[in-house]
Amino acid sequence: MSSKTLLYILKRIGLAILTVWVVITVTFFVMRAVPGGPFMSEKAVSPAAQAALEAKYGLDKPLMEQYITYLKDVVTKLDFGPSLKQRGRTVMAIISDGMKTSAKLGIMAAFGALALGVVLGAIAALQRNKFVDKVIMVITTAFVSMPSFIMGSLLLVLFAVKLAVLPANGSTAQGLILPVITLALYPMAYITRLTRSSMLDVLGQDYIRTAKAKGVSGGKIIFGHALKNSLIPVITYFGPMLAYIVTGSLVVEQIFAVPGIGRAFVSSITNRDYPLIMGTTIVLACLIVVMNLVSDILYKVVDPRINLE
Repeated sequence: MSSKTLLYILKRIGLAILTVWVVITVTFFVMRAVPGGPFMSEKAVSPAAQAALEAKYGLDKPLMEQYITYLKDVVTKLDFGPSLKQRGRTVMAIISDGMKTSAKLGIMAAFGALALGVVLGAIAALQRNKFVDKVIMVITTAFVSMPSFIMGSLLLVLFAVKLAVLPANGSTAQGLILPVITLALYPMAYITRLTRSSMLDVLGQDYIRTAKAKGVSGGKIIFGHALKNSLIPVITYFGPMLAYIVTGSLVVEQIFAVPGIGRAFVSSITNRDYPLIMGTTIVLACLIVVMNLVSDILYKVVDPRINLE
């Protein structure tokens, strides 16, 4: 690894840490600025009992003191504190349980979208302006244009209600099929269009024409040159896409009752569970930042000609 590449990585790590700190700070103060509190919805809670609960969880201290204490616990001990609503459970335990399902869901959807998107994009590029190309473009345009909550609802009604071939609840292995499909359709359509566009650009390059003039086989040209070089923008997109699928599964997990981190995040907002809101926000922000960093590094690995600055 060159010193220039190492310097770039260290600079990106520094920016990543700064980004996460900004997310923590903004979320903390905005959350506290919203009127109300986590114990306002408790039934028959007297002012004295509410004051005791706030004192127990340190919510009675000055706001800046709460912020400094929280930041210190997160940085030094990776401790997000206890949940205010799920009594007896820590935020880290809740996030860990949710991520087991969300990560599995996201990885299956991401790699399924990648594989199918690259294949369809390559076929569309090789069959440019033909019937197959037009069909693929129409279908992918529809998937890109349709929000995930509408697609999820349609799949739920069709396969779980009308045909009754798949369960509506995502708490079982079979029940994850519909959520995976729902999460994979948009990125699959985007990767298809990205691969097609990139591959058409590569196929028009001079070195491809030179290879054809030298009598190189069509398969070697497609797989050894065209497809390999056209995957560079796809790889750049894949890292953020994986993070997007995990973080963007909030609505999908609600629709299919998937016990993931998205469902826990939504419930923490409605319940005003401050520590759980903070913990999930930090974890999801770190995931996005890390995947963007990995994507940039892979970009350099795939194409060494690219200069990292």
